Amino acid sequence: MPTEEQLKEIVRKKYSEIALQDKETNMSSCCGAGGCSTEVYNIMSDDYSTLKGYNADADLGLGCGLPTEYARIKKGDVVVDLGSGAGNDCFIARHEAGETGKVIGIDFTPAMIDKARQNAEVRGFNNVEFRQGDIEKMPITSNAADVIVSNCVLNLVPNKDAVIKEIYRVLKPGGHFSISDVVLLGALPAGLRKDAEMYAGCVSGAIQKEVYLELIQSNGFENITIQKEKVITIPDDILKNYLSPEEILSLKMGSSGIFSITVYAEKPITEKKCAPGSGCC
Repeated sequence: MPTEEQLKEIVRKKYSEIALQDKETNMSSCCGAGGCSTEVYNIMSDDYSTLKGYNADADLGLGCGLPTEYARIKKGDVVVDLGSGAGNDCFIARHEAGETGKVIGIDFTPAMIDKARQNAEVRGFNNVEFRQGDIEKMPITSNAADVIVSNCVLNLVPNKDAVIKEIYRVLKPGGHFSISDVVLLGALPAGLRKDAEMYAGCVSGAIQKEVYLELIQSNGFENITIQKEKVITIPDDILKNYLSPEEILSLKMGSSGIFSITVYAEKPITEKKCAPGSGCC
């Protein structure tokens, strides 16, 4: 099994390649960065084109939901987007936050940061900035954000608990997040769980839905709500690269499933005496 650093390097490499391609190229290949028969990344993506603030140049089709649609962003808000890619969710968040708001995108892939900055500069978006960094250790001060959004990114992070703790730290008291991610019900076949390509495609990095929600609750968040949920169906011509015909049939007939969920939660206005993760609770 790859180490956490090896998994991060796999993701960094794959998404560096994806950043240099347009959406059409990404959507015609199963790995986003190769000449496969179909695609992995875009089987999950939703249509952003009807949302105000949408910029087609910034949409690489890599998400699994529409978190900015559900994020309850208000004029003047400070919004942070985790795994900001080419800037798609940031630009929609900017439309909602307005000229008095501020949007900060964080991504650890240099090629994505470069692409997002170019997209912002050509549009003259002076209240949107992009910072390179690891969302397990965000390059942003505590209690800075009114809203945090993220679209199919926590799957790519080996230490999800560390990210959720960072989300808590960065949000202002009373702030909230809306995050779209991939979760599991039941166990994935070994071929999907172990394959590095499927990890970079957000599938094998997914954890159980119940565990995901428990991580959010145990880190002190309140009013946890699933805003949207949908089944993710991986086509047979992708599955056959990782599973035998018998395993594919078992996956379809079994009780396991892959889902995209959009989760909302709030940081309490009043901090608890026992800080989340301190071990005293």
